[in-house]
Amino acid sequence: MRAATRRAGLAATAAVALAAGTLGTVAAGSAAPATTEDGYLGTLAELAGLPEPADELVHEPTGAWFVELTAKPVADGGTRAAAQRQHDRFLAEADALGADLDIRYTYDRLWNGLSVTASETDISRLAGSAEVAAVYPVVAVDAPDPATTEPAMDSALGMTGADIAQSELGFTGDGLKVGIIDTGIDLDHPDLGGDGTPGGTALPTERVVAGYDFVGDDYNADDTSAAYQPVAHPDDNPDDCNGHGSHVAGIVGADGDSAADGVLGVAPDVEFGAYRVFGCGGSTTSDIILAALERAHADGMDVVNMSLGAGFITWPEYPTATASDALVDEGVVVVASIGNNGTAGTWSAGAPGVGEKVIGVASFDNTEYDARMFTVTPDGREFGYGEAAGAPSAPTSGDVPMSRTGTPNATQDACTAAGPLPDLTGTVALVKRGFCPFYEKARNAQNAGAAAVVLYNNVPGAFSPTVAPPSPADPPVTIPVVAVPQADGVELNNRIAAGPTTLTWTDETTTIENTTAGLISSFSSYGMAADLTLKPDLGAPGGLIRSTYPLEEDGYAVVSGTSMSSPHVAGAVALLLQAHPSLSPGEVRDALQNSADPADWSLLPDAGYVEPAHRQGAGMLDIDDAILATTTVAPGKLSLGESEAGPSTQTLTLTNEGDAPVTYELSHIDGITTAGAPNNPSFFEGGATVAFSAPSVTVPAGGSATVDVTVTAPAEPALGQYGGWVVLTPAEGQPLRVPFAGFVGDYQQLPILTPAGAGLPELGDVTACQRYIGVNCTMGGQFRLLPDGATFTMTEGDYPVVIAHLEHAAQNVSLQLFHAKADGTAGRPYGRLNTVLSEDFVGRSSAATAFNAYTWDGTRPRGSGADRRVPVPDGRYVLRLTATKPLGDPADPAHVETWDSPVIVVDRN
Repeated sequence: MRAATRRAGLAATAAVALAAGTLGTVAAGSAAPATTEDGYLGTLAELAGLPEPADELVHEPTGAWFVELTAKPVADGGTRAAAQRQHDRFLAEADALGADLDIRYTYDRLWNGLSVTASETDISRLAGSAEVAAVYPVVAVDAPDPATTEPAMDSALGMTGADIAQSELGFTGDGLKVGIIDTGIDLDHPDLGGDGTPGGTALPTERVVAGYDFVGDDYNADDTSAAYQPVAHPDDNPDDCNGHGSHVAGIVGADGDSAADGVLGVAPDVEFGAYRVFGCGGSTTSDIILAALERAHADGMDVVNMSLGAGFITWPEYPTATASDALVDEGVVVVASIGNNGTAGTWSAGAPGVGEKVIGVASFDNTEYDARMFTVTPDGREFGYGEAAGAPSAPTSGDVPMSRTGTPNATQDACTAAGPLPDLTGTVALVKRGFCPFYEKARNAQNAGAAAVVLYNNVPGAFSPTVAPPSPADPPVTIPVVAVPQADGVELNNRIAAGPTTLTWTDETTTIENTTAGLISSFSSYGMAADLTLKPDLGAPGGLIRSTYPLEEDGYAVVSGTSMSSPHVAGAVALLLQAHPSLSPGEVRDALQNSADPADWSLLPDAGYVEPAHRQGAGMLDIDDAILATTTVAPGKLSLGESEAGPSTQTLTLTNEGDAPVTYELSHIDGITTAGAPNNPSFFEGGATVAFSAPSVTVPAGGSATVDVTVTAPAEPALGQYGGWVVLTPAEGQPLRVPFAGFVGDYQQLPILTPAGAGLPELGDVTACQRYIGVNCTMGGQFRLLPDGATFTMTEGDYPVVIAHLEHAAQNVSLQLFHAKADGTAGRPYGRLNTVLSEDFVGRSSAATAFNAYTWDGTRPRGSGADRRVPVPDGRYVLRLTATKPLGDPADPAHVETWDSPVIVVDRN
């Protein structure tokens, strides 16, 4: 393939997984869509009412690097001394090669290797070392924005049975230690063991018995932020100045039920380890998270919760996932959120939640919540609202006339594309969600004179918008912006249409019943993992959860995210281990999955469809049933792989710890199937068939029994993800379930480079960069797309870059070097060792217009020793980009995709 000449000067920005206008809780309409003969139900954009994607390219930077070394870590039978000797040999080799490495962290307990800051070219020089097992990018991990909503009633404990486990069964997590890898914990908070006086408390406290601050207050790894400060200043005090970690810890184990406004967590008697990996705001990096995992292991935690992750890193081989698996092998149960990229489509889960032995957790919406309210004429009706992040707080008093910028039928309400807004001077403007980002709508209303904005949803349910500027160069929103559900927005529209309408701000709250209660949250990410293991594992409440917050920030807040669902499970693990202390981490996960309850499809509830298994895992956490169950089924989930090999037969083992035999009738239910473009998948009715070796199975008291399950994938849709649940129903008591998921057809037929997203791949260079080329430039640089015959001096800032969109995950992405023939095509390879760049286990691009950049520095491999990589002579070359399909054979042409660059002229004179 030859590259076409494209326009120069495309801005390269930081990766953006979701446009601001797509965030929130999404439910579907009330009517079932028409289905076709193949069971097609619609796309994500059609069913969820999402806006059209932006058409600009967004760059996904790689950052620093993990270098995994070949010796075993301590947890896998190695020794610290052997690991240290290998670290020394590797660094000596790097020095001999002239590679400029800045060591960030070293590891030997759960994972053997280092994280380093280095150019992509230097890393390429070292990747072939005999000491190196693999190289991975260190990715940035964002911390959620601090909550701005008022306290809400937390009804989540009743959704999971944790209230029954506490009050009726008497389990509180006593004697268990739960490590929180997050933004720290407010050591002063009375619900978390503090004395209630802000400031000054140090470890250990009554409840927080261990911990460490890896970063310091001003640390921020987001290089697009005006507050960018990537130098960590660790200390021994993991006090929380962000809020997220305190919120998470409160869900796990706050004990404030005695106070009037206190929070009662899932396991109120656990002790905490606080491992702070975020500053007061912004991002952290995955290598810091791995360092925290090693510290949690050293401190003897029983459970570790990570309400964080690297979205779209769906490979269980990623270092934070493999280190988490090693921690599980050491007897620690590891729980992690699966990610908040649900509106970005399928294959969007993240590490460490995709770890093979990690419990990856999806989010369900809470039953009800409290919200601040305003009233509206003529009858003073109350409307509860949430405040948009990034805007000033709403007033607590005052009467303001209302206006509207469109109608409920508008598709581009208050968007720049729809044209100028009417004069909104001095009014509260009602604006419908959709088509363009919330920031754009709010700024347009502000510029038209609005005193405030009320955003309303374009689908049923509540949502949590942000109007923060997309970049530091953009002006902020300076007027209050609040959000209401769709039905309230339509009602407000009708009142404004009927005549003059006045809004009165109040300082009161009202309780709102959530119309999406018990359904998967719209932001919750889709699996499976890239190796076709079923992820997530199960779900818990994560939408609109009230929990503890730093005392300096009013002490309590409502936050949404899989960050909130993961600690529900971590707390539940503590309850289960208190009840059954002999359970291994694997048995814990099996028990939780066996008792979980699958939910209706969130995009069309009450229509007889079940949410995809690769979206909700086993279903909603049901901890009291897990504690009371006398029979467990192993494995707790079935990952069936690709159907190209034919039906999959798996053996389930039932173990009965009760004092009487139990007979289970066997059946199954189907979940929704997904297929098509990951960023806008299509949905289909399930169609798997399941056969059993017997229609029922009897498990003797104190004994075990087995049954074979044969799952045949549906014939359609091609290249789709399907799934469902094996159901084991006793004559009395609760049924047990085992989720299953698989892939329809040949997995290696999924496209990676084609269909080409945003017209890519292309050849470019990087100009105006603020940093050296190896750490791919983001806000400071521009990618310039180039035609045939572009000339490069191969000096810093003048290297060729292959810009590629990855439609799906790749097992490997590499660049090979060829001599250019006279006609501009690839000729003979440049020597036996012609691979000039290689990266393993690469996730998909986060959006249809997102891309990665792969840089060639004008060198090529030569052999071993200090001259193992040498410059090529001046001349004409072609770079071949090769993407190996996941689980593919790189020697099989059907398992790779390639793209050849235009001619590259190397001229160093």
